[in-house]
Amino acid sequence: MTMPRVEVITSVERRRRWSLEKKERLVAASFEPGTSTSEVARSAGIHVSQLFRWRKDLCDRVDATSSQLIPVEIAPAVASPAVEAPTPSVSPGRRRRKSGIIEIELGGGQRVRVDRDVDVEALRRVLDALGSR
Repeated sequence: MTMPRVEVITSVERRRRWSLEKKERLVAASFEPGTSTSEVARSAGIHVSQLFRWRKDLCDRVDATSSQLIPVEIAPAVASPAVEAPTPSVSPGRRRRKSGIIEIELGGGQRVRVDRDVDVEALRRVLDALGSR
């Protein structure tokens, strides 16, 4: 049986102060693939909720500085050439899903069209890549 690690705080102040660099290092370690957040917190001698709080604070700070607003214009749907498609049989209890296409017009005549079920993170990466050109 191993003895648990004990930390003795000898100063009057009972709270430990963590530098921003140490917080960032621990948060980065908690995002490593195959790493348990609980293990990272335990190895640093902090409660897992504290590490999650640091993750939230640091990630919110990064997201707030990188976001930007862009103008959006809703345009009527453009009619495509008529193509006869087979009509699927729909059972009476199920409704047909409405299709929706989102068209994003970027500068320089570039357009991106996506289905309504697009993965938001994937779309964000595509728009970031196109915006940096």
